[in-house]
Amino acid sequence: MSDFLFPDNTVLCNFAAVERLGLLREVLDGRGRWTEAVAREARKSARWHSALQDLSRQGWLGEAIRVTDQSDRASILRIRTAVFGGSADRVLEHLGEAETCHVISNWAEFEGSCWISDDRESLYYAREEGIATAETLDVVRLAVKAGLITAQNGFDLMQQMRDEDRHPRMPRSVADLD
Repeated sequence: MSDFLFPDNTVLCNFAAVERLGLLREVLDGRGRWTEAVAREARKSARWHSALQDLSRQGWLGEAIRVTDQSDRASILRIRTAVFGGSADRVLEHLGEAETCHVISNWAEFEGSCWISDDRESLYYAREEGIATAETLDVVRLAVKAGLITAQNGFDLMQQMRDEDRHPRMPRSVADLD
């Protein structure tokens, strides 16, 4: 995988819902990053997933990346509204996706990074833009490959996510995780 791995809020919530953020941290192995918008989304999601409450202080996703340059912000606004359908009256809608895609595509220090999301439309756009992508399922596969969990544990974990009303793409069987 790439130098940096950018999980979106959906992925963070998937692992928080089953109290396995530690597993995600281990898979990211010091390479996790996030933008300010994703950090904000995670803070809001802490209402439902308490494991997200101190995520910023833990530091394993690094300092939230702030976008301050006006031309960057204008590009992010275009992506947010034209690509992801964000509306003018809901300025935070799809901001995490737009910031992450922009940063990976346009900032040299994040060139070749991977965006981890379970949002199908967003992943399609990212792939069209040449951004490496992964999903929660891929993270679980990496955890199995690294010996952090067994394939059976990974399959059970994915089922738990679904039971918690999360919607990652699911493996068809335990063998899909080997």
